[in-house]
Amino acid sequence: MKVLLANKFFFPNGGSETVLFQERSHLVASGVEVVDFSMQDVRNLPSSYSPHFVSNRQYRAGQGKLRSVGAAVSMVHSPEAVRRIGKLLDETKPDLMHCHNIYHQLTPSIIRAAKLRGVPVVLTLHDYKVVCPVHSRLRHGAPCSQCLEGNFFRVAANRCEQGSLAKSMLLYAEAAVQRALRSYEQVDRFIAPSLFMLQAVSHRFAKERISLLYNGIDTMHSRPSARDGNYVLYFGRLSSEKGAETLLQAQELARGTWALVIAGTGPLERMLRSRYPYATFVGHLSSESLKETIANASLVVVPSRWYENCSMSVLEAMAHGKAVVGTTMGGIPELVADGKTGCLFNAGRADQLAEIVGRLMNDDVLRASMGTAGRDRVQKNFSLDAHHVGLLEIYRSVCQ
Repeated sequence: MKVLLANKFFFPNGGSETVLFQERSHLVASGVEVVDFSMQDVRNLPSSYSPHFVSNRQYRAGQGKLRSVGAAVSMVHSPEAVRRIGKLLDETKPDLMHCHNIYHQLTPSIIRAAKLRGVPVVLTLHDYKVVCPVHSRLRHGAPCSQCLEGNFFRVAANRCEQGSLAKSMLLYAEAAVQRALRSYEQVDRFIAPSLFMLQAVSHRFAKERISLLYNGIDTMHSRPSARDGNYVLYFGRLSSEKGAETLLQAQELARGTWALVIAGTGPLERMLRSRYPYATFVGHLSSESLKETIANASLVVVPSRWYENCSMSVLEAMAHGKAVVGTTMGGIPELVADGKTGCLFNAGRADQLAEIVGRLMNDDVLRASMGTAGRDRVQKNFSLDAHHVGLLEIYRSVCQ
């Protein structure tokens, strides 16, 4: 089998890239020929297909207005991406194309390019873009479901993108154009990494076109650890939807009776550092430093305030044999078995979180048993090997 993998970043940039490179490694190891398609970037990993990659484009929030109408149009439809992937498809003739994060830089226009050549397309749903133009299902910081039924104009009416009418109109236009072009309707199979995601997307697409396949975690390199440094750990982006402030508030309610380590950076970092003196902020950690920090933690908290998909933070913590305290948002309850591998609480409820963390920090036997149960659960249900088997089954089903 030959598979073309399309993702706008070809370097470790976030959770979707973690999944991409894990899948890519397993595919190559199992004898599948992999063809890469991405965007040019000095941070890219090596690929013999890099001459086919599209030019670097950045559409970061906070950069103000797009420089030209052409730049705005290129977010919706990229002639360069269509031309380059068309040439790559013609040269390599893959059996299927598997898309990950393709929005804005590659655009869904590449889906049509593959279908015109008779190449089936699989798309992994790392976020809610196909049912939410802003991709996060957040409206002014609060969870939202208004666009699930396809009335995308609400993103403009509500000014969902940073409160800006212009930016929100652009995202509405993008969603409307993709629907008019039937870009996502041409996808042969969607991969949902959580049941919560599957149910959300089934508002737009038939369930038989969506396959449930949880993210996998490398249990060989994430070893269970019995070490306990007597601290609670949060690792991830410091932005409002991730809920780190709820955890900091919980520590404040507990008057600093338990230690808290915050690993990560983000737009709220400066404010959180100045407002919450009890916590220890360690900034961004390298992969190995992060593993060591997780291995030494007493427990890990994932206090998300948005509809998480299949949290790699939860899986990483469980793989290290750590109890996980998470919210009831999105796919988190599908990973954390409440009362067995950790505990669940209502998002934003610092008082609930303070009570749970205090109880666990006072019971090392309980949190150790939860950590052991979490490690067992990961090995049985979320291993990379199991994920790879499921992925190949999906590939074969669309190639028949």
